[in-house]
Amino acid sequence: MASLNVGNLGEYLREQRRQAQLSLRQLADAAGVSNPYLSQIERGLRKPSADILQQLAKALRISAETLYVQAGILDERDRDEVETRAVILSDPSVNERQKQVLLQIYDAFRRENALEADAAEAAAADASGSGTDPGSVAGPGSDDPAVPPKN
Repeated sequence: MASLNVGNLGEYLREQRRQAQLSLRQLADAAGVSNPYLSQIERGLRKPSADILQQLAKALRISAETLYVQAGILDERDRDEVETRAVILSDPSVNERQKQVLLQIYDAFRRENALEADAAEAAAADASGSGTDPGSVAGPGSDDPAVPPKN
């Protein structure tokens, strides 16, 4: 069988499995897939579906998004976010509830920063696109101290 173009997914899965100190059979059982199928994925002979990747991620206690990037399902531009999530989810010193709270806070900060960036971008576009506002030019009779009052 020829190797499919699945990036480094197989190597990455094998490394994660070894770090988790799981045998191929143990991971296959935990993920609900067959031992030969998992072996083929690790050797790059099979490209698993997103559902299978999610099952493998859960069994390995890592982020499914990380596996999606490795498999080419998720865009590489989202990698920083995915890696941050993976680090949070893989930290053994933090319990599951705490991990979910951390992820919620992380998402809230990302949304807030995106809104601020959008607002700044809109303000910059308004400032550069409108030129001089006729209502802002001081004229005779204005309250501007630089303009003498009309007699």
